[in-house]
Amino acid sequence: MEFSTCDFCDRFKSDESGRLRVLPGVYRSYGALGRFAGPVRTVKCFEDNSRVKEAVESPGQGQVLVVDGAGSLRRALLGGNLAAAAAANGWAGLLIHGCVRDLAELAATPLGILALGHVPMPTDRKAQGQSDLVLHLHGLPVRPGEWLYADSDGVVISEQALHAA
Repeated sequence: MEFSTCDFCDRFKSDESGRLRVLPGVYRSYGALGRFAGPVRTVKCFEDNSRVKEAVESPGQGQVLVVDGAGSLRRALLGGNLAAAAAANGWAGLLIHGCVRDLAELAATPLGILALGHVPMPTDRKAQGQSDLVLHLHGLPVRPGEWLYADSDGVVISEQALHAA
């Protein structure tokens, strides 16, 4: 899929409707794919990746999983095994508002992976967290079914699919 987040921002720079939202450039790329896009699915959790595991082990159908881990830098919500499952199940990518681990494995996985940082400590799975709800990242809503576009310039969220100009 060819697109440019800069081109999308140029096109919508005067649109104040909120149809296009730009996330701050605080996410680092960890996967083998530097550009990815797809409809959003959401998970909200804190230092427990049970719902992340459930999601990536289900059919991704080209979707992007957005995980609100409350910005925790103490536990990794995604590692090599779950990233491999996401790639095998057809996910386009993941945006983790938290940490990842197993960096060499993530870098070799054909998947877009963005996260705030990395830490080697895994989570404890306690079956906590919620799926398919509206998230608020950096004060911006991220809704299931919206579209996420990510490339080396940044991340944009759109109410609907966008086409390259």
